[in-house]
Amino acid sequence: KRILVTGGTGLVGRAIQRVVADGEGRPDEEWIFVSSRDADLTSSSETRALFERHKPTHVIHLAAMVGGLFKNLRSNLDFWRTNIHINDNVLHSAHESGVQKVVSCLSTCIFPDKTTYPIDESMIHNGPPHSSNFGYSYAKRMIDVQNRGYSEQHGRRFTAVIPTNVFGPHDNFNIEDGHVLPGLIHKVYLAKQAGSALTVWGTGKPRRQFIYSLDLARLFLWVLREYDEVEPIILSVGEEDEVSIQEAAEAIAEAMEFRGELVFDTTKSDGQFKKTASNAKLRRYLPGFQFTPFRKAVQETCAWFNANYATARK
Repeated sequence: KRILVTGGTGLVGRAIQRVVADGEGRPDEEWIFVSSRDADLTSSSETRALFERHKPTHVIHLAAMVGGLFKNLRSNLDFWRTNIHINDNVLHSAHESGVQKVVSCLSTCIFPDKTTYPIDESMIHNGPPHSSNFGYSYAKRMIDVQNRGYSEQHGRRFTAVIPTNVFGPHDNFNIEDGHVLPGLIHKVYLAKQAGSALTVWGTGKPRRQFIYSLDLARLFLWVLREYDEVEPIILSVGEEDEVSIQEAAEAIAEAMEFRGELVFDTTKSDGQFKKTASNAKLRRYLPGFQFTPFRKAVQETCAWFNANYATARK
């Protein structure tokens, strides 16, 4: 197997690199991690050239234009156009070059805004996504549509996974444009340095299921090797492991030994209150999979951020 990983230097790509290097890789697998420096995936010719250069038999497709709530609110059209181009180029190049299997990465934000909980894999297309990130969400949903098309028309084994909120080393810790957990880690660091209170955007009440990037990486390897459905699979901790933003902020404060006050800026948007996902399908396949406990994963991520602050803060 020659496994090409797009978005290979991002949060999930780095986690897969680490898990493969730590002994989870197999002798019959050659892993190739590429980033935007290797090819502009919005260009069909550059994407095709990348596939011709590396001749992969398998692809893990992680590359995407991503961002937190406030970046999405500003740039829904850009998120739609960029991701549609990337996904079409990668999937079509994989098809044209005879790739045996593609595993793409979706997100729980693609699910309908008005829905019942917990959400499961059958509900992706049951209504519009939340208006705050409709561009990104619709572009990601189209991967599922395309996978079904390649399966029905060409017999391709293209599938997708849907992780809940991923965090870990090598995350985007940018306070303006990053996701909630890495943004909070950076804010706690700065508040501790300044001896000031920690201001958390929103009420702190929204609830999320967080998955540690190294756990997700191990699950990606299982999907690549063992999972044969075209239908997507949710990769998540259980519903019972959902935490509020306030609880997440408190876990980070504890891990960073921050003793200051927590203040909630309720003038800022909360985004979706919850998007509870069912991991019942994953549990049917892997009943014994052990997730890293949330507080332990937060501690390891904070330790990594502290040790790599000069590069991580960007």
